[in-house]
Amino acid sequence: MQDLYKTLGVSKTASDAEIKAGYRKLAKQYHPDLNPDDKAIEQKFKEISQAYNILGDAKKKQQYDRGQIDASGQASNPFHGGYTQRGQPRGAAAGGAGGGFDFGSEMDIGDIFSDLFGARKRQTRTAPPQRKGSDVKYSCSVNFVEAAAGAVKRIDLADGKSLNITIPPGTEDKQVLRLKTKGLPGMGGGPNGDALIEVKIESHPLFSRKGRDVYLDLPISLAEALEGTTLTVPTVTGRVKVRIPPDSNTGTTLRLKGKGIDDIKGVNRGDQLIRLQVYLPEETDKELREFLRNWAKTKNYDPRKHTGLFD
Repeated sequence: MQDLYKTLGVSKTASDAEIKAGYRKLAKQYHPDLNPDDKAIEQKFKEISQAYNILGDAKKKQQYDRGQIDASGQASNPFHGGYTQRGQPRGAAAGGAGGGFDFGSEMDIGDIFSDLFGARKRQTRTAPPQRKGSDVKYSCSVNFVEAAAGAVKRIDLADGKSLNITIPPGTEDKQVLRLKTKGLPGMGGGPNGDALIEVKIESHPLFSRKGRDVYLDLPISLAEALEGTTLTVPTVTGRVKVRIPPDSNTGTTLRLKGKGIDDIKGVNRGDQLIRLQVYLPEETDKELREFLRNWAKTKNYDPRKHTGLFD
């Protein structure tokens, strides 16, 4: 005969909370939706549910512990069960005045007579409580441009299946995307849980981000800074041509309207800001050095004049 306590993996002195916890743990492990077409698992789940149906009900648990009902919830043999306080066998006929049957305070006489006449009373089994399935957490790495412009990535789910997910334009680092009903199956006909995908954005060697604006540091030569030029620069949506104005300095910032990052609703797009950085040659030649020395002798040139550093 099945031992309901062993079925739930708990001791006979387990509290209501321990019985409930044992049931929930096993129900998740042996849920048929997680083990399709496995008859052994399906039978195991039925046994777990039946055990909790009895042990999870205070009255039925007392009846089971006293031997009044068996593991299936049916009434036990009415002629087996010890003696009454008057010394008569339970369920046995007693002679003399006042004789008869002593069924005990918890017995249902209707059930006993049903057994005697071979018409055992059916009991309706209570279905497990309806519960939503657990949410499952995943992580997904995307590069800077994919997060800015949007992308489709493929992830592996806990049940072994794969799923394509859409990374919306403007997704931020550590933002969590929720996929409805893609988590663990529910119990007792409850809805599935959700899949929670945390997006991790990889750093970019050129771009940085502040809000919806993208920043790019652009090195230019001394000649390009003095004379101005047109250069092709990268953006998150592709390369574009940019006019570098004459007499540009390190720190001069050019703004490309609408070349930044969309907000996640696709309503307002940020800008790309290009910060110019003037670079001298790695090795300056004697001719350039001599020219600058002669030029400086006739020019009153102070690059710190308007900084306020020496006021």
